Amino acid sequence: MYANTSGNVWGDETRMTGNNGEQDQMNTGHDTRTIRRVVIAGGGTAGWMAAAALSKTLGRVLDITLVESEEIGTVGVGEATIPTLVTFHRLLDINEQEFMAATQATIKLGIGFEHWRDRDQHYIHSFGTTGKDHWTAGFQHFWLEGRHRGLARDYGDYCLELRAAQEARFAHLPNGGINYAFHLDTGRYARFLRQFSEGFGVRRVEGKIRNVLTRAADGHIEALELDDGSRIEGDLFIDCTGFRALLIGQTLGVGFEDWSHWLFCDSAFAVQSTSVRPPIPYTRSIAGVAGWQWRIPLQSRSGNGIVFSSRFIDNEAALATLLGSIEGEPLLEPRLLRFCPGQRQRSWQGNCVALGLAGGFLEPLESTNIHLIQRGIVRLLQCFPAVLSQTTIDEYNQQTAAEITHIRDFIILHYHVTQRRDTPFWRAAAEMSIPATLQHRIDLFRETAQVFRVPNELFAENSWVQVMLGQGIEPWSWHPVTRLMPDPELSGFLEAIRSTVERGMRQLAPHQQYLERYCPAPA
Repeated sequence: MYANTSGNVWGDETRMTGNNGEQDQMNTGHDTRTIRRVVIAGGGTAGWMAAAALSKTLGRVLDITLVESEEIGTVGVGEATIPTLVTFHRLLDINEQEFMAATQATIKLGIGFEHWRDRDQHYIHSFGTTGKDHWTAGFQHFWLEGRHRGLARDYGDYCLELRAAQEARFAHLPNGGINYAFHLDTGRYARFLRQFSEGFGVRRVEGKIRNVLTRAADGHIEALELDDGSRIEGDLFIDCTGFRALLIGQTLGVGFEDWSHWLFCDSAFAVQSTSVRPPIPYTRSIAGVAGWQWRIPLQSRSGNGIVFSSRFIDNEAALATLLGSIEGEPLLEPRLLRFCPGQRQRSWQGNCVALGLAGGFLEPLESTNIHLIQRGIVRLLQCFPAVLSQTTIDEYNQQTAAEITHIRDFIILHYHVTQRRDTPFWRAAAEMSIPATLQHRIDLFRETAQVFRVPNELFAENSWVQVMLGQGIEPWSWHPVTRLMPDPELSGFLEAIRSTVERGMRQLAPHQQYLERYCPAPA
């Protein structure tokens, strides 16, 4: 029932094109052409996520075309996601078991940070909620008071997802009782979404884009010209061409805001390897001399990579570090990726919206890149215009910039707040000036144990608390309401939470066993 409807259902009177439409544009200062034809330039994760969401929700009123070339590889620096992808799939009615089997996915409950606070010190940033808040103060205040009195256990003992990650256990619990995400094969994910999208009427065109044609009147994109001379015309274009930013950058000239003075890493090697052990339900992030390595377990293989700063280590040394540490046999030649951390100055310009790497890139430390694609798509759908409106475009750009800025600060936190001084990289990260927005959060937590969440921000209070504690920030004080609880009451409060977590743990199965039963990948 959601198949794309084309033909003359619109009727000439509603198309708003030709001389009448042009006259209206001149009179109002707005482009009054009805948006009917959407062209997605580029495939990969960004292109096919956009195609899937647009076709499922608006496929009956839009003609959607995706242009991609098999000759152009896609960038896959990471294969880890965060829980917002679960929501995205539910919005599209994607069957989770089919998706996980098709992409060889495993469960992810958080990220393990090894050697970040200092060498040989580890912690987990989990997806769950830790403890129980009071309306006056978050749980961390009661935990800090309990630790001060010798009544509290490790902070992670009060979080089900963190304990499950440590014990490599998982199960779907009633009423959304456990938060989770996925490790997945991004190439297989794009193919899975392609099949999904084509079922809702998306037309895929194979070919390389030779030229992007613009209208003389307003500079908006008119068509993509392919190598074979064919033209793909559209009313709205979505740039998923990766770092090339062929539409938003090269054609429309939207500049790029460089954040490399805060985020030093500008290079990565990625390689797949055979699996040698059952998959664990969290991503491993292992800090090194000039960056960090990832380990991502799938059902039938592992993803490995190293993210590093070319200012502090050369390619050969970084590659040797990666190859010398992976488990199993490499399945492909390692691929080198160069990038500049930052964001496009505007994600939406004229009739072009940039998604994924075309719009900006933050290294995959907290697995936010697929999330930012998803948020860009959802934001576009929520404000999808019948005709182009500069007010809508401005609001989209403002929201996009604010969201990535908060994520940027969260990632900088990992590098700047550390006790490591053993290499030039870590000394430079600790000594650099940081954004005032991040400095305020750090000072507030260090002085008062308080955290706050900006409206619509990705990372909730518990994420900030886990990482700040994990990176070594020790609050000097905490809320005085905690001192009103006598020892038996505070001890009972903490123990009740821990006991609830342990009861939840007894409902979980070994991760590997659960995967084999729930979503086994085809042999």
